[in-house]
Amino acid sequence: MQMNKVLVIGSGGREHAIVEALSRSPKVDRIYCAPGNAGIAVLAECVKIGVEDVEALSEFAEENGITLTVVGPEAALAAGVVNKFKEKGLRIFGPTKEAARIESSKEFAKEMMEKYNVPTASYRVFDEFAPAWEYVRNRPLPAVIKYDGLAAGKGVVVALSYEEAENALKDMLLDASFGKGRVVVEDFLSGPEFSFMCVVSGEKVYPLDLAQDHKRAYDGDKGPNTGGMGAYSPVPFISDEVRDIALEKIIRPVAKGLVKEGVSFTGVLYGGLILTDEGPKVIEFNARFGDPETEVVLPRMKSDIYDLFNAAIDGKDYEIIWNPEAVLGIVLASNGYPGSYDKGFEIKGLDKVTGSVYHMGTAEKEGRILTAGGRVMMVTAKGENLRDAQGKALEEAAKIQCDNLFYRKDIGKQAL
Repeated sequence: MQMNKVLVIGSGGREHAIVEALSRSPKVDRIYCAPGNAGIAVLAECVKIGVEDVEALSEFAEENGITLTVVGPEAALAAGVVNKFKEKGLRIFGPTKEAARIESSKEFAKEMMEKYNVPTASYRVFDEFAPAWEYVRNRPLPAVIKYDGLAAGKGVVVALSYEEAENALKDMLLDASFGKGRVVVEDFLSGPEFSFMCVVSGEKVYPLDLAQDHKRAYDGDKGPNTGGMGAYSPVPFISDEVRDIALEKIIRPVAKGLVKEGVSFTGVLYGGLILTDEGPKVIEFNARFGDPETEVVLPRMKSDIYDLFNAAIDGKDYEIIWNPEAVLGIVLASNGYPGSYDKGFEIKGLDKVTGSVYHMGTAEKEGRILTAGGRVMMVTAKGENLRDAQGKALEEAAKIQCDNLFYRKDIGKQAL
């Protein structure tokens, strides 16, 4: 009998959650993760290959008889890992480099939305500082300034003052903080935000349950934008009707549009959406599972995720079944994040936590778990409802002892 061996590419909390979901499948015999992390190592064999080393990753899959590869991070997609695997006839879940432009180029995403009548904020694109600053200086605030490329979730500034706008434009266009690039300047949209991740296979869409991510570093939505300080699912204030509108007016038209443009999408299409007075609109698209949303959505999935991934690759129908309970997760981050921070602090108390802990930036040294990133780990808890899940998650987070970590205590506040 053939052994089903799965390779997950990535090293963060999202990949830890994917590995955990795969480990629940009776059809999966063995899991590898490249490069993985200290938490993932409990469930999978970690392989020291970087996420952008597409040649080494594909060779590993060939040599080890991997039956399915799942891509976590955007950097691997942008490096063309899916293209390389497909060239070699290897099964992989994720979009090609061309289809992943829906995330890697804000301009391409905006052009797609304009062409296929998908509701979003109006925008202008600039690649030079002077005309960009001229435009922003003469328009009302807030202005949303986005770097047109990958910036690890940090290339977006909501400028509330002209000084802030000027600094953001200098940062992105003159100092090239994220590399040489251009910027997209958008109108500011107001309303509650939510994350709508859907598994997509060409024109087929398999919707996942909704989540809400908390981007600001500190309680009360204060402080700088981060990659996400916590999340929860489901999202009670987004009605089924709004979700269905988002599915029919946003996700399906983009999936169909990508097919029409000759860049058919297979993988997770993530809609970062906002509920405005005019209905749901798009803030951004990602071409992969969101982080930290994956860590609260996948634990609620009753269906076998291995079957879901394979159905998507083969373009087959598949109905996802969900647990009704709520899941809420709190990110523990290094002091100083999202700015500069120190690493190497020992983390104790993990053995006392009864909820799930997803490792984001950790390292193991001589049996000790140390901090090794900005976002270090995410503690999640399940509950009958969000309030119950929030209470449990706060209790669990308090059990973790480390001299250099902070976390928000109000994750879930919009729903509660």
